[in-house]
Amino acid sequence: MLTKFETKSNRVKGLSFHTKRPWILASLHSGVIQLWDYRMGTLIDRFDEHDGPVRGVHFHMSQPLFVSGGDDYKIKVWNYKLHRCLFTLLGHLDYIRTVQFHHEHPWIVSASDDQTIRIWNWQSRTCISVLTGHNHYVMCASFHPKEDLVVELVVGDKGTKMLTKFETKSNRVKGLSFHTKRPWILASLHSGVIQLWDYRMGTLIDRFDEHDGPVRGVHFHMSQPLFVSGGDDYKIKVWNYKLHRCLFTLLGHLDYIRTVQFHHEHPWIVSASDDQTIRIWNWQSRTCISVLTGHNHYVMCASFHPKEDLVVSASLDQTVRVWDIGSLKKKGASPADDILRLSQMNTDLFGGVDAVVKYVLEGHDRGVNWAAFHPTLPLIVSGADDRQVKLWRMNDTKAWEVDTLRGHMNNVSCVMFHAKQDIIVSNSEDKSIRVWDATKRTGLQTFRREHDRFWILAAHPEINLLAAGHDSGMIVFKLERERPAFAVSGDSLFYAKDRFLRYYDFSTQKETQIVPIRRPGSTTLNQCPRTLSYSPTENAVLICSDVDGGTYELYQIPKDSIGRNDLQEAKRGPGSSAIFVARNRFAVLDKSNNQVLIKNLKNEVVKKSGLPVPTDAIFYAGTGNLLCRSDDRVVVFDLQQRLVLGDLQTPFVKYVVWSSDMESVALLSKHSIIITSKKLVHQCTFHETIRVKSGAWDENGVFIYTTLNHIKYCLPNGDSGIIRTLDVPIYLTKVSGNKIFCLDRDGKNKTLVIDATEYIFKLSLLRKRYDHVMSMIRNSQLCGEAVIAYLQQKGFPEVALHFVKDEKTRFNLAIESGNIQIAVASAKEIDDKDHWYRLGVEALRQGNAGIVEYAYQRTKNFERLSFLYLINGNLEKLSKMLKIAEVKNDVMGQFHNALYLGDIQERVKILENAGHLPLAYVTASVHGLHDVAERLAAELGDDVPSLPEGKKPSLLMPPAPVICGGDWPLLRVMKGIFEGGFDSTGKGVVDEEEEGADGDWGEDLDMVDADGLQNGDVTAILEDGEVAEDNEEGGWDLEDLELPPEVETPRVNARSSVFVAPTPGMPVNQIWTQMSSLAADHAAAGNFDTAMRLLSRQLGIRNFAPLKSMFLDLHTGSHSYLRAFSSAPVVSLAVERGWSESASPNVRGPPALVFNFSQLDEKLKAGYKATTDGKFTEALRLFLSILHTIPLIVVESRREVDEVKELIIIAKEYVLGLQMELKRRELKDNPVRQQELAAYFTHCNLQMPHLRLALRNAMTICFKAKNLATAANFARRLLETNPNENHSKAARQVLQASERNMTDASQLNYDFRNPFVTCGATYVPIYRGQKDVSCPYCTTRFVPTQEGQLCTICDLAVIGADASGLLCSPSQIR
Repeated sequence: MLTKFETKSNRVKGLSFHTKRPWILASLHSGVIQLWDYRMGTLIDRFDEHDGPVRGVHFHMSQPLFVSGGDDYKIKVWNYKLHRCLFTLLGHLDYIRTVQFHHEHPWIVSASDDQTIRIWNWQSRTCISVLTGHNHYVMCASFHPKEDLVVELVVGDKGTKMLTKFETKSNRVKGLSFHTKRPWILASLHSGVIQLWDYRMGTLIDRFDEHDGPVRGVHFHMSQPLFVSGGDDYKIKVWNYKLHRCLFTLLGHLDYIRTVQFHHEHPWIVSASDDQTIRIWNWQSRTCISVLTGHNHYVMCASFHPKEDLVVSASLDQTVRVWDIGSLKKKGASPADDILRLSQMNTDLFGGVDAVVKYVLEGHDRGVNWAAFHPTLPLIVSGADDRQVKLWRMNDTKAWEVDTLRGHMNNVSCVMFHAKQDIIVSNSEDKSIRVWDATKRTGLQTFRREHDRFWILAAHPEINLLAAGHDSGMIVFKLERERPAFAVSGDSLFYAKDRFLRYYDFSTQKETQIVPIRRPGSTTLNQCPRTLSYSPTENAVLICSDVDGGTYELYQIPKDSIGRNDLQEAKRGPGSSAIFVARNRFAVLDKSNNQVLIKNLKNEVVKKSGLPVPTDAIFYAGTGNLLCRSDDRVVVFDLQQRLVLGDLQTPFVKYVVWSSDMESVALLSKHSIIITSKKLVHQCTFHETIRVKSGAWDENGVFIYTTLNHIKYCLPNGDSGIIRTLDVPIYLTKVSGNKIFCLDRDGKNKTLVIDATEYIFKLSLLRKRYDHVMSMIRNSQLCGEAVIAYLQQKGFPEVALHFVKDEKTRFNLAIESGNIQIAVASAKEIDDKDHWYRLGVEALRQGNAGIVEYAYQRTKNFERLSFLYLINGNLEKLSKMLKIAEVKNDVMGQFHNALYLGDIQERVKILENAGHLPLAYVTASVHGLHDVAERLAAELGDDVPSLPEGKKPSLLMPPAPVICGGDWPLLRVMKGIFEGGFDSTGKGVVDEEEEGADGDWGEDLDMVDADGLQNGDVTAILEDGEVAEDNEEGGWDLEDLELPPEVETPRVNARSSVFVAPTPGMPVNQIWTQMSSLAADHAAAGNFDTAMRLLSRQLGIRNFAPLKSMFLDLHTGSHSYLRAFSSAPVVSLAVERGWSESASPNVRGPPALVFNFSQLDEKLKAGYKATTDGKFTEALRLFLSILHTIPLIVVESRREVDEVKELIIIAKEYVLGLQMELKRRELKDNPVRQQELAAYFTHCNLQMPHLRLALRNAMTICFKAKNLATAANFARRLLETNPNENHSKAARQVLQASERNMTDASQLNYDFRNPFVTCGATYVPIYRGQKDVSCPYCTTRFVPTQEGQLCTICDLAVIGADASGLLCSPSQIR
């Protein structure tokens, strides 16, 4: 290089030559612009008014001017003769990347990260044009040197988005490993923790944290429930994930362990270490069986060949080595003959080489970080610190370099071959993942992150999944979609596979290739067909793909050409979405103008039509109609009349499936299915925790759909269930009877046989086709807890009765359905006190007195029995109860029965026998039994009690009963379809003749006459309590009762089984918790436990005390309470969010919430005002209240979600600042700490008026404490905020006074030049580059010693806890 001039400075981001003079402008990352004379090699001038990096700079062609643009969002125009900035242009909302003067007009063009390009008139100092259209950062823009054109370059604007399947937020991920069979991935972190995730469900299954320091390598065993890990503590640990523990530790390495891997066949582990060795271990014998030495720097990785006896290793000594371990395999085998045994002895005696270097691959200029074998071919790929990826080939004798892939801008961390495709994937510290074509050796795709460097890659051994670990977590992603494009028409399926359009006949199950699909030589991924539309009358197929930003191809297939593979010249056109809307018309979406172009089969536009909503995809919705999809809604649009026929708010819809009669449509989004009518009237919604993949309607109107691992069904009323599980995802094409036709991810047609009995049974119940239900009950094997629970829930416990043999379950169902007959039969079989009691309660509710009496008799519940006879007016049986109480020697029972009977003599007699003579005397006197009273008075002598004066006694008699004996009258109702219809069950069925024998309203129980008291147990009581016959007074004289020896069970009143009490449906609270994953909805439903679990998982919250009152407010606020009349219980009503009269009564909306975002807005304003007024305690209370309310807020749109997250940051900053200010005011005797806290307060992200106040406060405190240099800094910062005259004057005075003596009297822990954040607990600065931990909810940063403590800012979350992030909107669950 012929260098003419060179400078040493901060990073240079922009350069511009002067057209006439030997001058060059250099704009630096530090914010300074330097003007150099490159001929003389001298610095002429420097300009430093920008706040932050200056990325663009440009000299004017003729005027003494230059323009600059920087990260402070400002464009400045300078006069280099006057050595100053003339003016500033404001308008961009993000970093400015480039600026340039026009060669002729007084214009400046600027490009910015706010996704816009602006053109300014620098003479009038106004923006004259804003160019929009890009959807990512605009990296540069420049004028054409002669014509009126502007060209711009955008990052991330082209190419496909990464197909992310799962993402975590955590410490830096250093190691990754997929499980071969289960949807699990291991991630080893820089913090020393190993996490086990289910990437399909998105849940953390387990964590293992026995390593001391970073864990760099981790690997699952192929078949055993084991994984191995290696870390910076020099230890290799083998874990059993079923037992959740480490089995053993292998020691031997003397430095950090970089990678570990199990052998696919032998019980071996290979490990690479910074001690410059590779070790091979036998994990069964727990010994090191070989040490591979030869590298002379850190060994960064080592891995086994997937099939051969080879190991590849990469080292910072700039080499890749391939080792032959064949002799190690022989050594492990048992010697079969003497020669082998002899060679084994020689090896043991004289030392043998178990592994030898087969090749040393040299070619990298710096240390090699990774090397990997190709799964099948003799290829090796390596990545190194020289930013290159190299491809090597090997044979039996040598290995050589094939090619070098260049493109990474920093060290290549990891590189590997894709398991299924000819693709190489690499990642780097330049924050990118690059995908390369292994055959053409060209770059296909680049995925970038904003702030995170990538460290590790892992490929799933069997499916199309990759994972990458970066500085703040990991991502599991796909490179290409695997869903085949297909269209179904009657018995025909058209689909695209292997660059061919194919035809499949469902009736004959034969497939045929129709025509090849031409594909241009594409340089990116995801160019395969995405959608396919078919016109059966014209036999034409439309195929859409992402080629060239979205194109369609139209193929017209002659009827006789199916199977001939004739090459068709397709008609093509631009458009990401195209579908047939009529026999010979198709619609193409023109996204840029938000319109559809209607074209004929000659590919000519015949009509244009604007769309009613911003549309990003169109779907078929019947002849002449379109279903238009936008971000949060779908619309049915009539193209002829240009009318909106239906409109529905939905999550982002991915697929649309119409029923065969076009009356119903299923809208499939990522995690939900919405069933609507053809006019988009909502019918029901189903939510899934894992991804919905496809769906199809069966002939009965049931929607069958698949998730990643299940085939499920959903009924029109909102019920759903699982049909069967899946090993791999499939895409349904048609459902016919019990057969499911589907395509797998390889595009192969499959037919699955399913058992449709369960959903057909439920559908028959729903449609009241009870003849089908009865037939299925008799003939099918339907059974199980789920069916019984479903029947109970839907109000058919009488049907559920016929599925169960277990007597306890039968009893419960009979009680629930009001079937007293079966309940009595089951109670007799169980013969348990609790069941008899419950039978009595139900019989009493139905007014079936005979059964109530029988139940009380079986449980010997004499108190209730007496009361029953009292209210029925059965005085004869009541007097018998009195005698039973005498036999039992139950004095209280006797007295109660005498009281119920109104028998005064008996009561006096009982009191006298019990020794209560005064009470007996009073009772006899009051009721006029004078003879008895005189006798008792004589016995009492002087202790006769006095009676009250002037009181008139009255006789206490039993009340007249409402109904004397017998059962309550019942209304005659039609016999239910299920009553007596199941002869096969044979339990508790009433004869039809018996049923119709009597036409009266009700009939008495078939009881024996009153003398023969109907309770066999009473007889037993009497037998137990026999009184000796030789008693002097003749005993109780009970022989004349003639009680029968056995009591028959009373015949159940046939009428009692006719009335079936309705059963309640699912509680609204339960529906709410099933519908939503939002903590606020669960709290409103009263399910506080799950609400707390959700908040703990999403935000790491552990302290729920501040949220208790809000939980209660949410619950009470989402319910209203009605009182019908005084004796009835209060009726609770659920209050729904966004309810309207047009809403379906069967579909429940989410709960109404007492907290909303606008309330927080008011609190924020109040907090600002209190801060301005200096009421810091009140302001702190308001900002804390905002932080405590946000976890229980629900908003609708993604924009509002962003506003909520922004509000957390604002509130967090103010809470931190106000806490420090209040702390400062408490410290009267520590001036140094007072100054520090005042200084830190100025670095909180405050509103400008508050920042001015904080700066003035800090300036005053430091000036008074003689810290003049620090005070001067605050004064300068205050002046930059354009304060009012008083503040400005004070600041200038402080600046003048300080400049005379720029010293500090006392040393502060405060360096304003070094960017920092303040620890929320210790209030000390954490400077850039220092380690810290953060609160998962409010994101406040803390020093590492605070990890595991409760966050002092939000007072809710645990510092450093793992959390998935704030979930406050249904839109986030899409």
